[in-house]
Amino acid sequence: MVGAGSSSGAAGGAGAPEDVDVDVLVVGAGLSGVGMASRLRRELPGRSVAVLEAREAIGGTWDLFRYPGVRSDSDMATLGYAFRPWTGTTALASGDAIRDYVRETARAEGVDRLVRHGHRVVAADWSSEAARWTVDVEVLPGERRAGRSARMTCALLLVCTGYYRYDRGFTPDLPGAEQFGGELVHPQLWPEDLDLTGKRVVVVGSGATAITLVPELARTAEHVVMLQRSPSYVVSLSSQDALARRLQGLPVPTRVAASLVRAKNVLSSSAFYQLSRRFPGATRRLVRRGVERQVPAGFDVDRHFSPRYDPWDQRVAFTRSGDLFAALRAGTASMVTDRIETLTATGVRTASGEHLDADVVVTATGLELLLAGGMRVAVDGEQVDLARTVSYKGAMLSGVPNLVLGLGYTNASWTLKIDLVARFVVRLARHLDAVGADAATPVRPDVPDDELAPLIDLQSGYVLRSVHLLPRQGPRAPWRLHQDYLRDLLLLRRGPVDDGGLRFSRRRTARAEAVPARPEG
Repeated sequence: MVGAGSSSGAAGGAGAPEDVDVDVLVVGAGLSGVGMASRLRRELPGRSVAVLEAREAIGGTWDLFRYPGVRSDSDMATLGYAFRPWTGTTALASGDAIRDYVRETARAEGVDRLVRHGHRVVAADWSSEAARWTVDVEVLPGERRAGRSARMTCALLLVCTGYYRYDRGFTPDLPGAEQFGGELVHPQLWPEDLDLTGKRVVVVGSGATAITLVPELARTAEHVVMLQRSPSYVVSLSSQDALARRLQGLPVPTRVAASLVRAKNVLSSSAFYQLSRRFPGATRRLVRRGVERQVPAGFDVDRHFSPRYDPWDQRVAFTRSGDLFAALRAGTASMVTDRIETLTATGVRTASGEHLDADVVVTATGLELLLAGGMRVAVDGEQVDLARTVSYKGAMLSGVPNLVLGLGYTNASWTLKIDLVARFVVRLARHLDAVGADAATPVRPDVPDDELAPLIDLQSGYVLRSVHLLPRQGPRAPWRLHQDYLRDLLLLRRGPVDDGGLRFSRRRTARAEAVPARPEG
């Protein structure tokens, strides 16, 4: 899979819009893209790599989201990169700290020099004849950069854009929004100059963003109401990692300490997820007891913290050191579980007739899904309907050669899966070289459509609204996503590359030339 790009491993990232050919093209310079590019530079130093980023900064989600209190919802020992561990004792870090960590990693690994900012991928077309992707890029106007179109080619395309739209979040139709006299804000586009001091705030939503926002806004606002249509499972997670703190006082090498904390957190989060799926009733009672210990006396736990679904049917939300419960106890925040009837000039009226006075309404109502940043994908000129493809190892798509999707876990740290996928890409590239092939194309599992399941197996509203636009997964490995790091560790890092799920071929002029399987090693 040796391409025509520079053998130095770099592809001049100053942002120049000239057409370029590289071995590996990474789309996205957020947590996933920086992690992927760093791993490739470390383990495949002979490959040329370029990174395209539509925005003007490295950081992805952690640069985009600037709402008050934005933080990780996963522990930093596992959200951090395995090759450059997070060494602090903070378990749930602030968005600023994570953004700085991603940018520092990009600088340390030389990835920042590969990034072409203001480059938005519009389309990608695979040529079986050339065994390369042709990627159409919109070069956005910017400093020292004139807006125009560019074209890049590559042997391997890594799409690390996540699965949601960056330009807007999801806001449901709110009756009466036009008559509301205050300010209506979505967390994804938080105004820098918004001052909530002494204001009455209603936060609409019950997910991770709402649970992060409410206690943070309650520090300065007159009062914050969390208005939810239905409850979520909420678990308190300490802001400090106890094991990391203990190890800091011992003569343990930094990398060893980080590995121990990482392993502990992988096992504990996996155990919680497995307990939730196998024994939902017991998990429900366990979570409820944790809530009961922290809410004010007489608080209606059944109404506000008892979901109708089982744990992990939707994401479990974490409150940092119980800050949501602390705000409820302090009276600076309150909860209302009801539907919105209408916005009024001065607030929100619920279906039960209660009026919630508000100067600001925050719609923490979720994301809009958008796979691959909305780019069009074609194979030999024929457009691919991504919703008709089947995921292979949670990393590739049936019928689409040499394209890898960087999608993380929904029940654990995103980065855990990204690093496994990056390691798989390294193994795949080496295998292609070993067997003299140029392309690896996942085959579609031989099962009827009714045995296929959605790629993201959650019942959350943002997933259900767009699940028909996403690829699907099969009933068993390697087409099944188990959302299980330990199983994926075996599948992606230890399992054979040539497992019957991939078809290997050389570049061709008329028809595909299959490559016979050869033993690895």
